[in-house]
Amino acid sequence: MTIRVHLRHDTIYKYDRKVFLSPHIFRIRPAPHCRTPIESYSMKILPQNHFINWQQDPFGNYLARVVFPEKTDILSISVEIIAKMSPINPFDFFLEESAKNYPFSYNESLKKELAPYLEIEESNETLLNWVEKIKQEKVHLIDFLVDVNKQTYNHLKYQIRLEPGTQTCAETLKLKSGSCRDFAWLMVQTMRHLGIAARFVSGYLIQLTADIPSLDGPSGPEKDFTDLHAWCEVYIPGAGWIGLDATSGLLAGEGHIPLACTPNYESAAVISGSLEKCEVDFRYKNEVKRISETPRVTKPYTEEQWEEIYKLGFQVDEELKKNDVRLTMGGEPTFVSIDDMESPEWNTEADGKQKRILAENLSRRLLNAFGKGGVIQHSQGKWYPG
Repeated sequence: MTIRVHLRHDTIYKYDRKVFLSPHIFRIRPAPHCRTPIESYSMKILPQNHFINWQQDPFGNYLARVVFPEKTDILSISVEIIAKMSPINPFDFFLEESAKNYPFSYNESLKKELAPYLEIEESNETLLNWVEKIKQEKVHLIDFLVDVNKQTYNHLKYQIRLEPGTQTCAETLKLKSGSCRDFAWLMVQTMRHLGIAARFVSGYLIQLTADIPSLDGPSGPEKDFTDLHAWCEVYIPGAGWIGLDATSGLLAGEGHIPLACTPNYESAAVISGSLEKCEVDFRYKNEVKRISETPRVTKPYTEEQWEEIYKLGFQVDEELKKNDVRLTMGGEPTFVSIDDMESPEWNTEADGKQKRILAENLSRRLLNAFGKGGVIQHSQGKWYPG
């Protein structure tokens, strides 16, 4: 049931004059831990006269450091990805015994390694009141994570916010609204206050239209859609990093393609760099197209496809006939002796001298009757218990 898609993301800055660009950092390559299979990736940059150096930051994300030696009046970045949208079960993980229920504690070694993801960077009355409302005692951890994610989704209203930067948690809670990055940062800080390591994720979200309308809820987007997105990941012993997308109230699945996962949203920016003061015309485009998709229960072969398969069958028949390939029925003769009822080879042993003689005779007779010009192959048969 795999659907292969082509994602294209164009970002274009046009300047009113030629300007010098500082070295830029691009975080627009799927992260190493991306669960969605990426078959192909490319990034094209204008101006063409540039130097690129691929790196990995301290958190394992791919970075492209690009140097522009000359002035330019345009900066264009075009990313293309071919991905296999194989269904991913977001609950396909195990929990360590120590982390099956909330609250739980990381062991000292793990706590040191997760230190950047446990740092509380915002603490105010508004946020603390929010945390206190959702805190629970002795509850199954998966239920707890799902509940916190759902409460955040229900409490806030999603909006497309074009202003730069990320709202503080207090602003998001007071406004009861925000963009995906505001939702994600609130989730990160909420989880850390609850004692759970969390990180900010910047990436792509791909949403494909459903084959058939939903019977008991929203059917999803009316057309295939992709855009830059942000969500939160929490670290759970035994399970590893689990993605929580509060803008939908769901766990991250095959449509979530992470680009950068960091302790703070500032170090997950898709593009970082500076330039001389100038007027800028900014444009971007995100689009996704289906390349191929396998037939499935909800979207089987069309009548036209069935007709092509039917015609292909006759072509195969002609090829087989032309090459004198004949199909026969196979079988597995089982010997039961009528002459020697008591010998071990006819009772408890799998092999025996008389069995081999009879098998050889029968094979020769079958060859002469049905397979003239063929060969006999002697090979090991089935093994039976005992």
